[in-house]
Amino acid sequence: MARRPATRRAAATTVLVATAGLLAGCGAADSGASDVVGQGFVSGDGSVQQWEPGERGDAVVVEGTSFEGDEVSTADWSGDVVVLNTWYAGCAPCRAEAPDLVALANDRADDGVHLLGINTEDDAGTALAFQRTFEVPYPSIEDRSGQVVAGLSGVVPLQAVPSTVVLDGEGRVAARVVGQVAGSTLEGIVDDVLADGSA
Repeated sequence: MARRPATRRAAATTVLVATAGLLAGCGAADSGASDVVGQGFVSGDGSVQQWEPGERGDAVVVEGTSFEGDEVSTADWSGDVVVLNTWYAGCAPCRAEAPDLVALANDRADDGVHLLGINTEDDAGTALAFQRTFEVPYPSIEDRSGQVVAGLSGVVPLQAVPSTVVLDGEGRVAARVVGQVAGSTLEGIVDDVLADGSA
């Protein structure tokens, strides 16, 4: 898989989430992605960008409260690969990729791979219903305030929902997929990060 050059960031980034505020889904005007007519979401093309270990910027910490009411922090998974995925229940590509994310979470937990959803729109009832429908085994945090997505955008632009970001064992952004991610693509990215000595 071809690697593209990384953009350096000077300062460490910590993203803190408060479960407050209201944010609609990202619009095409802010994202650069295309609006899917009549579908209510912004699409990405599934493009993949990866960074070699020496090209990665500073560590990112994502923290928040899960829809089950638990505090979650990627700092607790230091040394492991972390997959972040933005989603909301009414997003058709989010629903389409959910089985692959669930499979990854179930199949790779013993390899030290953790998944964390970042929900940009739903209330707890809607999000939890989605999680039950797809038997999602990993937590999602609420981001209707937009703080997580905004903080991550300072490190790696998230141009669509869904988007997926893979952090290496040092908490640095190793890869990003804009739009729906194919299960085989995500498996390959995780394998690369596990093999590159950063996890």
